[in-house]
Amino acid sequence: MGERPVVYMVCTGNAARSPMAAAMLRALDAREQLDVRSAGTLTVEGHPMGTRTRSALARHGLTDHAHRSRQFRTTDAAEADLVVVMEPLHLHWMRRNIPEAAPITGSLRRLARDLVPPLGGSGAQELGQRARALGLDALAPEAWEEIVDPGAGEQDDFDRCSDELRLLVAELHRRLGQPVTS
Repeated sequence: MGERPVVYMVCTGNAARSPMAAAMLRALDAREQLDVRSAGTLTVEGHPMGTRTRSALARHGLTDHAHRSRQFRTTDAAEADLVVVMEPLHLHWMRRNIPEAAPITGSLRRLARDLVPPLGGSGAQELGQRARALGLDALAPEAWEEIVDPGAGEQDDFDRCSDELRLLVAELHRRLGQPVTS
């Protein structure tokens, strides 16, 4: 697609899981080899990150003051090399509403487990091809792929979600072909 592979993190409202995962992936991408973005499937456009999400990120030494919620669109799919969703409902939504993105859309859990790192462990230039090779659009979404939305919960729920995301995003980063920094 562009110079740097475009990776979208997508959740429902683009208020907790996807902005946290995007901030974490950006932090791991010290050499800025990825263009990391986030969006949602059912958003209220333009809302800033909530205090519980900000607090959960701060526990990991991260901030994203510029975040504003935004809807995932067909134009986003056209720019993306990989779309990472947080639960099976997002996979169903993508297949129904933006089917052209289905071949490059997978859950964070599945991609952290199944995406094949590039040969030689360097670069992510062929990321879209590696995603398509997984046959993601033909796989039935499974319950184990869900990262529970902390949105209606308390701070502890956001903290647990951020801890879970941190581990999964680090593994995804490794599989993207990027060296993990501390």
